[in-house]
Amino acid sequence: MEKPDYSDWLNKRKEHRKLLNPENLVERIRRGDRVALAEGITLIESELEEDQEKGRRLVALCLPYSGQSIRIGITGVPGVGKSTFIESFGKQIVSSGKKLAVLAIDPSSGISGGSILGDKTRMQDLSVNPNVFIRPSPAGKSLGGVTKKTRESIFLCEAAGFDYIIVETVGVGQSETVVKSMVDFFLLLMLAGAGDELQGIKKGIMEMADAVVINKADGENLRVAERAAIEYKNALHLFHPNQNEWIPEVRLCSGLEGSGITDIYEMIVRFERNTKLKGWFDVNRNKQSSKWLIEALNEMILDSFYDDPDCASRLLSIKTKVLEGKLSPYAGAEELFAHYLKKRHEI
Repeated sequence: MEKPDYSDWLNKRKEHRKLLNPENLVERIRRGDRVALAEGITLIESELEEDQEKGRRLVALCLPYSGQSIRIGITGVPGVGKSTFIESFGKQIVSSGKKLAVLAIDPSSGISGGSILGDKTRMQDLSVNPNVFIRPSPAGKSLGGVTKKTRESIFLCEAAGFDYIIVETVGVGQSETVVKSMVDFFLLLMLAGAGDELQGIKKGIMEMADAVVINKADGENLRVAERAAIEYKNALHLFHPNQNEWIPEVRLCSGLEGSGITDIYEMIVRFERNTKLKGWFDVNRNKQSSKWLIEALNEMILDSFYDDPDCASRLLSIKTKVLEGKLSPYAGAEELFAHYLKKRHEI
């Protein structure tokens, strides 16, 4: 039996890899090539060292063409109807003559690391619209309801000319509010009648929201939603005013029926106009860039420690001593850090 000839496939694969150089990708991304945009995001999300270097170059090349979009973070517990809401909201954006990119983050399995990535099937109308780009990505091990490369993905989408960028978080846990540090407008989707215990409503999330939107306000649930809206408005009045002078608003909508969607879109347009007029829009973006700098630095320091075989070996040794009760966790951390600093000085 003859062995199959894979030479043609390998040659085509090599040619394709050549096209994934940052200079070629950014040129195609700037032309609005959605395949190139998807390939670029895959490149920056890659764990391969070779790809990571190319990914950093690609982001640097796209950076001068970024910053022109409105970045919207949408969060809410699973079942609140985020995908259905985004489907209706996205149609409103596109009907206004704008281009939309959706970065949808799916939770990853803690066992297999896998993710369903089903947002394209849940947003059927948007997924086939030529002015819409939907990118589902697994959250992986990162906290905050976003991927480690969500910020970089935003820059690539902006370089591709998208006017609105929606970041949909996994909606599990209060730590997901890190998305607030990378968007202009933070929208919290709620359900009426579900109870605070089920929704995991925390004061910290409410304080960061620029708008609280009660979804599924239709049919028999409408009156319950209207009562909930009054309660949320009263709750928001108890919080300190936002630094940007924007007073968070409460809205009702039905993602399924499309009611209230236009009102929400107009609210965000008004938010953009007001914050830009008063200078808060740029202040917020500058703060986010500073935060990203510190986060990137912290990540590099951690990587340099864990990528060092000697430090990794010493970590296992000290962990054993801690588990045996021979060393306290803090003393073990001090010893590891001192060893790490000594190694850095020797380089």
